[in-house]
Amino acid sequence: MHHFHYINGELHCEQVPVRRIAGAVGTPFYLYSHATLAHHFRTFDAAFAGYPHLICFAVKSNSNLAILRLMISLGAGVDIVSGGELFRSLQAGVDPMKVVYSGVGKSKDEIRRAIKAGILMFNIESSQELGEISRLAGRLRTKARIALRINPDIDPQTHPYISTGLKKNKFGIDIEQALKDYRRARELPHIEVVGVACHIGSQITELGPFLEAVQRLKELIRKLELEGIRIRYLDLGGGLGITYDQETPPHPRDYGAALVKELQGLDCTLILEPGRVLVGNAGILVTRVNYTKDTEAKHFIIVDAGMNDLARPSLYGSYHAVWPVVEKDRPEVTASLVGPICESGDFLAKDRPMPAFAPGELVAVMSAGAYGFSMSSNYNSRPRVPEILVKDRAFYVIRKRETYRQLIRGESIPDFLER
Repeated sequence: MHHFHYINGELHCEQVPVRRIAGAVGTPFYLYSHATLAHHFRTFDAAFAGYPHLICFAVKSNSNLAILRLMISLGAGVDIVSGGELFRSLQAGVDPMKVVYSGVGKSKDEIRRAIKAGILMFNIESSQELGEISRLAGRLRTKARIALRINPDIDPQTHPYISTGLKKNKFGIDIEQALKDYRRARELPHIEVVGVACHIGSQITELGPFLEAVQRLKELIRKLELEGIRIRYLDLGGGLGITYDQETPPHPRDYGAALVKELQGLDCTLILEPGRVLVGNAGILVTRVNYTKDTEAKHFIIVDAGMNDLARPSLYGSYHAVWPVVEKDRPEVTASLVGPICESGDFLAKDRPMPAFAPGELVAVMSAGAYGFSMSSNYNSRPRVPEILVKDRAFYVIRKRETYRQLIRGESIPDFLER
């Protein structure tokens, strides 16, 4: 469900015409609906009502301060994977005891900052990382709370680039190795074992992989309890998919009911790390047609947004629906919606039926709220686009469009090149 809809043939975000925002801020830009974001969080949270739980929003999916503040205000914690995401989350006002830190390559400085901040727990991804966190916590004369991120060797049936729970993936600790590492962690004086964690992938559209993961983690938790290692938190990660095209992912209500049923008998607080399912369909990318071009092979619609603005189609071959901002009578064509980037892989939609857009028209690229702006870049020296948040009848610029001057901030020309 989302709040992008047509009123008298014109696309609105909640009660604001998208065309009016484009006139005020220019194109391209990202546009988010406050009502959709709030509804998605409350729906997901309600799916686990009655079971002790903590929803930790996956910051990597959308890290804008305003989006983070909204999630935090609704009761969310955060799932982070970098020191920068920790900084952003603290700036947005998160309670450190609602911060979970995952990721295979945490640096010494990032670990120190997280320990000093007093985060809820690190999700540890290797035996060496466990030793490093213990050593750094010792230097700070404190204890670090940890869970081991378990790799359960489960195929989530998703794109290989966003599958994270197979033995061949870089993430997590092999479930067969985990018991040995938990025994070691228990003996480390500056480590407090508090949890078990797992994240098997993203854009998962079936319940089976999630339930299989829970079953394997329950078995591990029982083994740990027999050895006197009490687990207070079970972090099942995120990964629940959304509808981009023809997908039919489980509703959060069904997802929650299935997980809670499977978890009966465990005395743990459940941690979940949704990202895409909260923000994916709450945001769109608005772009304007510059030109159209016909070749012997195909029809191109060339817009002012490119793969640097929205990388997912080029990176994953992902589907994003393409809507006109203003509806009108026009034919449908099979075309590629492409950008100005100097790469043949620069496309937002490839060889698909779509309206026969003309130069100057506005186009909405749907379901772009997750991994859209957060994966954008300055490739081809293009300033990153603004982000806009709509609430009811008003819109707010929550990130300004970058300027050319900002493109070169931090760069300098050495004296020897000035001669």
